[in-house]
Amino acid sequence: MKTFLRTYYPLILAFISFLFSVSLWFTGNQLEGIFVGIWVPSILSLTTVINQIEEKKNPGKS
Repeated sequence: MKTFLRTYYPLILAFISFLFSVSLWFTGNQLEGIFVGIWVPSILSLTTVINQIEEKKNPGKS
């Protein structure tokens, strides 16, 4: 269960952020939609950095 959450939780958060961004954009809040849309690559990039740090700490585990 822990690996499932580590793998899919960031993807779920990024997808929810994307949906929220699109909903803001189409309800007339374009600037807010753009701001929230920037969260998607930020969430995914942070996940990649955390995974790389974990890999450096535990080089034999996957």
